[in-house]
Amino acid sequence: MESKFENEDRIEIVKMEEGLGYGSSLAVPSVQEIVRNEPMNVPERYVRETKERPLISSQILPLSARIPIINLSRLANGDDHERLKLHIACKEWGFFQLIGHGIPKEVLCGMKEAVEAFFRLPLTEKKKYAMMVNDLQGYGQSYVVSGEQKLDWNDLIFLMVSPISTRNMKYWPTALQGFKEAVEDYSSYIVNVTNEIFGHLSILMGMKREGLKELHGEIMKHGMRMNYYPTCSKPELVLGVSPHSDASSITLLLQDDDITGLQVRHMDVWVPVEPLANALVVNIGDALEGWSNGVYKSVEHRAVTNSEKSRISVANFVIPDNEVDIGPVETMVNEKCKPKLYKNMKYIEYLRYTLAREMDGKSNLEYLRLDV
Repeated sequence: MESKFENEDRIEIVKMEEGLGYGSSLAVPSVQEIVRNEPMNVPERYVRETKERPLISSQILPLSARIPIINLSRLANGDDHERLKLHIACKEWGFFQLIGHGIPKEVLCGMKEAVEAFFRLPLTEKKKYAMMVNDLQGYGQSYVVSGEQKLDWNDLIFLMVSPISTRNMKYWPTALQGFKEAVEDYSSYIVNVTNEIFGHLSILMGMKREGLKELHGEIMKHGMRMNYYPTCSKPELVLGVSPHSDASSITLLLQDDDITGLQVRHMDVWVPVEPLANALVVNIGDALEGWSNGVYKSVEHRAVTNSEKSRISVANFVIPDNEVDIGPVETMVNEKCKPKLYKNMKYIEYLRYTLAREMDGKSNLEYLRLDV
């Protein structure tokens, strides 16, 4: 007779085999292998229409037009001026660079080294962790929903990392020495940083300090997307990542210190996010825009490539529980001054909607907005 614990284990295995339930993405060739085998070749499927191509440098704001910089240690010490800066950054930019976050340099370097080590593996090894048809975890590509759409110039591996119960270890390259330890070490710090940011945003939104964390439901999840952007012989024709906003509540990005690839759309102009050594880039996601009734903005962003050097980045997406509501919270609605602008919708419904479509700027948010 099967015991209660054996039955629970069996159910958990079945759930893992069924995948996340978010959606799926079609398999596509590895860009890294395209560049390795034919470095001068840019297949037609990656060549963008003229209007979608990266703008020439004279049409982009200079690097001096930097996104705001927020010091988390000052926030933690109760600095009201820093909290006001956070409010303005989330309201006017939807992006900020975070310093004073307390993550040791060796932890940041260890995470980057782990990503680089994975993408140095032979293709046959990386394919052992390939995405399944019913899951978005693993090695491959995301948001590929048709055989005709234009593709992004990158490869990735996506893992659920926190809490431990959300992990599916068959996608983790545990045979790669130090990989699991680096991911776990970095992720533990990211969870703490996330909670501190949420505490201050909660207060700014008129809630108690634990308000935003509680809005995520019983399980606040962290998904990690590790990106590899190979060099491109014609970077002016391709995009590393298509313009999009994130479906998360917030996203925390670790990027290379010496290569500018991320761009943020601000006042209808693409602003390059110049790397700041040991900083994290934080952006508001669609779920938080909904909760804040549009006060805090989920902003369109993209990545570009270059012909000189490959680039990596690590994005941690903070993901609400499937069944939570991402409509505006009461403290952010005022029928006279700030009427309700977004629907009440379960997060899983919104997430499945976004993952079933190509990346297309902020168009997904139209599904969440009320017709007013």
